[in-house]
Amino acid sequence: MLDHVTGMGAGAVLRLAGAGAAPAKPAGGAALDQILIASGGAGALTAALLVLGWGHRSGRVSVLARAADLATRGPGRGTPGWAALPIPVAMVSLLIALLGMYWDISLHISHGRDEGPLANIAHYPILIGLFGIFTAGVLAVVLPKGEVPGAASVRITRDWHAPAGGVLLAGAGFYALLGFPLDDVWHRIFGQDVTLWGPTHLMLIGGAGLSLVAMMVLEREGRRACPDEEQPPGWLRYVRRCMHAGGLLIGLSVFQAEYDFGVPQFRLVHQPLLIALAAGCALVAARLWAGRGGAVWAVVFYMLVRGGVSVIVGGVIGELWAAVPLYFAEALCVEAAALLLARRPLALGAVSGVLIGTAGFGAEYAYGQAGFRLPWTPDILAEGMAMAVAGGVAGGLCGALLAEGLAGRAPRPAAARGIFAGAILAVAAAVANGLVVSVPPGRTATVTLTDVRGDAAHRTAGARIEFSPASAVDGPAWVTVTGWQGQGLHVDRLVREREGVYRTSEPMPLHGEWKTLIRVHDGRTLAGVPVYLPDDPAIGAKELAAPAHFTRGVQGERSILQRELKTDVPGWLWAACSAVVLLCTLALVLSLGWGVARIARRLPAPAGSAARGPHAEAGT
Repeated sequence: MLDHVTGMGAGAVLRLAGAGAAPAKPAGGAALDQILIASGGAGALTAALLVLGWGHRSGRVSVLARAADLATRGPGRGTPGWAALPIPVAMVSLLIALLGMYWDISLHISHGRDEGPLANIAHYPILIGLFGIFTAGVLAVVLPKGEVPGAASVRITRDWHAPAGGVLLAGAGFYALLGFPLDDVWHRIFGQDVTLWGPTHLMLIGGAGLSLVAMMVLEREGRRACPDEEQPPGWLRYVRRCMHAGGLLIGLSVFQAEYDFGVPQFRLVHQPLLIALAAGCALVAARLWAGRGGAVWAVVFYMLVRGGVSVIVGGVIGELWAAVPLYFAEALCVEAAALLLARRPLALGAVSGVLIGTAGFGAEYAYGQAGFRLPWTPDILAEGMAMAVAGGVAGGLCGALLAEGLAGRAPRPAAARGIFAGAILAVAAAVANGLVVSVPPGRTATVTLTDVRGDAAHRTAGARIEFSPASAVDGPAWVTVTGWQGQGLHVDRLVREREGVYRTSEPMPLHGEWKTLIRVHDGRTLAGVPVYLPDDPAIGAKELAAPAHFTRGVQGERSILQRELKTDVPGWLWAACSAVVLLCTLALVLSLGWGVARIARRLPAPAGSAARGPHAEAGT
C-alpha cells in the first residue's frame, strides 16, 4: 500500500484526501447535506466577521485597531490603517482564490463533474480567497471610527463614514461569493455547464478580478488622507502601483483560462480579443499611474504570479499545465506610445490599443506556435486582428480613464461617460461577433481506427478521418481529437494528408470515463464528431462505442462537450436567467466606474500638478 501511495502524483493523493470514497457524480445540484454544511459554515464565518466589526465600532474589541496600526508600520506605511490593513488582506486572498480557480478548472477538465462541492479540494482555496476579499472590504468599511476617511467617503450613518474603495471591495467580494450558491441553483435548473464561461462562473471570476479596481480606489483614498510628511517614498508608491496594475492584468486574464488549457468551447478569435482587452486596460493604467516602465513591471509581477500558479498546479500538485500569454510585447507597445503621448492619456490609450491589436497580436501569434496548446492559424488572421484592435482600444481607453481618475484628472463627466459606455459596447459587440457560429448541414466524417491497443478498460487507437464533402474543412483554425474528463486531457492536432483527410499523430483514449471527439473550427464553423462517450446513468446517457470503422454526422459540439446540459428547459428561461446575471455584472462594472469618478471629482490633483509616476507630488 505504501509503495502504491508513494508512486502516485501529488494531485492524485490530494484528490483522494479531499474526496475519500468516490460516490456517484451528481449531474444537477449538490446533495442537500453538502448545501447545509456549506451554508452553515458561510453563515458562521459571516456572523463572526460582523461580530468582530461590531466589537470594533463599539470599542469592545481592540484586535482590529491593533492589526491596522501594525499594518501602517510595514509596506502599508503612508496610508491609514483602514487602507493599510485591507489592501494586503485582499491581495493575498486574491492570490489564494487564483490558485484555487486554476486548480479547479484543471480538475474539471481532467475529471469532469464533482462528487459534490465539498469533495473538490480546489473549492476550498476559492472560497477562502473570495471570502477574504469580502472580509477586506468589510474591514475597510468598519475600521474608520471617529473620523471621516476623506472627501470621497460614503456616509452610512450620521457618524459613520466608509471609504468608497472599501464599499466597492466588499461589493465585489460579495458578488463573487454569491456565484457559489447561484451556481448550484443554475445546475439544478439547466444541468452541468462544464465551461468557464457559464454565467455563474463568470460571476466568480468577474467579482474577484475587478476587485483590483476597488483596491486601487482604496489606496488612493488612503494616501490622500495622510499628511504630506507621512507620505511613503516614491519608490514604494511605484511598486504598489505596478503590483496593483499587474494584479488587474492577472484578474482580467483569468477569462482566457479555457484557451490556456487548450479546450476552449468558443471560437479562437475570442482569445486575441481577451488578451488585447486585458493588456490595454491594465498596462495603459500602469504606465499612466506608475510612470516610466510601469507597464513592463506590471507584466513582470503578472508573470511571477500567473506563471507561479501554473507551476504549482501543473508541477507541484500534478494537474494540468496552463499556458501563460506573455504580454511583454504589449507592454513595450504601451511604453513606446507613451514616449510621445504620456501627457495625452486618452490618445495614449487609443494608440496603445491599436499597437496592442497589431504588433502585440503578431507577437502573441509567434509565441503561441510553441506556447499554446492550440496555436493561432491564418484562419483567424483578419478577424482575429480586428477583434484584437477593438479590444485593445476599448481596454486602453478604460485604462486611461482609470489612471486619470485615480490621479484626480478625469475628463469632463459627459466625455468620460461617453467613452466608458462606448468601450463597453465595443467589447460587447466583439464578444457577440465571436459567439456567432454555424454547423453546415449534411456533412459527415468517416473514421477508421488504426493501431488499436489494450483491452476494453485501457483501449487506445489512432485514426484516419475523412470528411465529406472534402472541402468541408479548408484552412481551419483547428482540427483536433480531444479527449477529456477521463483523468487527464488529450489534445492532438491532426495531420493533414490531403484535402478533407486527416490522421492522428498519437493514440487517443477510448475507454473508461474519457469523452473523446473530433473537433473542427473553420471560420464560423464550430462543430464536433463524437468518437467515444462513456455510459452516464446520472443523465440517462448510454455509451457511444468506437467501432473499427464508422461514419457519423458533423454536429454542434456543445451537445458533446456539455453532455450534462438539460435539453427540456425552455430557451426563454435560460435567456432570462443569463440576462439577470448580465445586469448584475453591469451593475458591478458601473459601480466601479462610479467609484473612480467619485474620487476624481472629490480628490482632485493639486492645482498645476501635471506630474505622473513615482516622482509625482504627494497628493496625486
